[in-house]
Amino acid sequence: MKAFLMYRDRDFDLQRPLPLHEATLTQDLELDTLLGAMARGDRFLWDVGRKAILTGEDDLDTIRYRQDILRDCLKNPAVVREIYHIPIEAIENKQKQWLGLFGYSPSGILSGATKLMQMFVVLLRRLRAIADQHADQFASAGFTRFFAMIKQELDEEYFAIVENHLATLEFRGGVLLSANLGQGNEGANYALRRPHDKHGPWVKRVFAQRSPVYTFSIHPRDLHGGIALGELKERGVNLVANAVAQSSDHINSFFNMLRIELAFYIGALNLYEQLTQMEMPVCFPVPSAAHERRHVCTGLYDVCLALTMQRKVVGSDITAADKAIAFVTGANQGGKSTFLRSIGLAQLMMQSGMFTPATSFSANTCTRLFTHYRRKEDATMRSGKLDEELSRMSEIVDGLAPDALVLFNESFAATNEREGSEIARQIVTALADRRIKVFFVTHLYTLARGFYEQGLANAIFLAAERRADGERTFRIIEGEPRQTSYGEDLYAGVFGNGGPDGNSHE
Repeated sequence: MKAFLMYRDRDFDLQRPLPLHEATLTQDLELDTLLGAMARGDRFLWDVGRKAILTGEDDLDTIRYRQDILRDCLKNPAVVREIYHIPIEAIENKQKQWLGLFGYSPSGILSGATKLMQMFVVLLRRLRAIADQHADQFASAGFTRFFAMIKQELDEEYFAIVENHLATLEFRGGVLLSANLGQGNEGANYALRRPHDKHGPWVKRVFAQRSPVYTFSIHPRDLHGGIALGELKERGVNLVANAVAQSSDHINSFFNMLRIELAFYIGALNLYEQLTQMEMPVCFPVPSAAHERRHVCTGLYDVCLALTMQRKVVGSDITAADKAIAFVTGANQGGKSTFLRSIGLAQLMMQSGMFTPATSFSANTCTRLFTHYRRKEDATMRSGKLDEELSRMSEIVDGLAPDALVLFNESFAATNEREGSEIARQIVTALADRRIKVFFVTHLYTLARGFYEQGLANAIFLAAERRADGERTFRIIEGEPRQTSYGEDLYAGVFGNGGPDGNSHE
């Protein structure tokens, strides 16, 4: 049995390696806040969510497949949580009650595996009952296949056969073995046999043809005889013990994978519930192929900022079709870095198959996502800040692939305006030539203005909105590059709203 709730044709690999730059992404995009909301203190949900988000897919069919399953989860949260609880109960029961029952002897293995199977059968019956009661409430291809598989493989005939075998393996009437005489008249080919039918018609049982039987008894105090008889039993049940153990391992693996794959959707449900409580919008994004260039959204906001502040935050609208480069300039404390983080988070959430924090969102997928953010001064640095920035940029270049996305936040500002602008210009140009998509938040006015005056068709210029009175709306709007600092704002912050003569200098 396979759950197939993350991919159409394969299991989700929880051991899949994370990207080498995952620590940087986690820091720059504040992913711990997002994962904390998804996990709600559950470390397993945290681990699965982290793996799914940081190893997102660029295959459009896989993204849509997960989106449809998540839509079903949002419509039927109680049912999905009930299903998720079944593998958790199986794992907890195994750890609490059956840990250590699997001994090294065939009899020990058989006893432990039989008891484990009995517990699994109870849980499988519950899963079948859920499928019978709720399957018609789910419309996604993933859940439709899942419930069909449950109904087909876990029918009453299956349960009857399994329960009959488990009852037989309790050996209430003793163990019936057969063997051949081998070399030197030693026993060989020991095999466990089905016990005689004691429930058939009595006439048939009385007159049934029987093989001649020779019996002997072992005295209760015959220690060596008892040991020898025990060894015969171990040989006889060995194959059956292995078969039952393999069957229990198969069902155990199914429950483990079901827990892993549902954990991603449970985390998404947890996040959705928190955002809807704050009346923050979410939408299912429309992904496009990686080779396209598209970023069109309304009401896009930083989900981590909303979770941290626990209230509604301002969103922004973007219309960037066929754009490979985006520059964001404008007033300090205007929301530029927050906007950049919202771009990265929405990209990761979309490619993992989740909803995105926006009223509407459509973007091309990317093969890889990188961030290059300005770092605070570090006393342990062995070289200057610019060298450190260039070194990190070199590491990013080593991991780049066509159709990747790089987010720059105040990069290459550790030197003067002219030099920093020239370094950034050459890097952005080289990235664009290699089909790398770039979002660049900067206060290097020379850099942004230079690209703006070139009139590039594949570039869009955004700015942090600032009203005439200096108020920041924290919205990002389309517009020509703007200076980052405003002397009037600084003066007003120190001396008040008016200038030295009492009049505004806007």
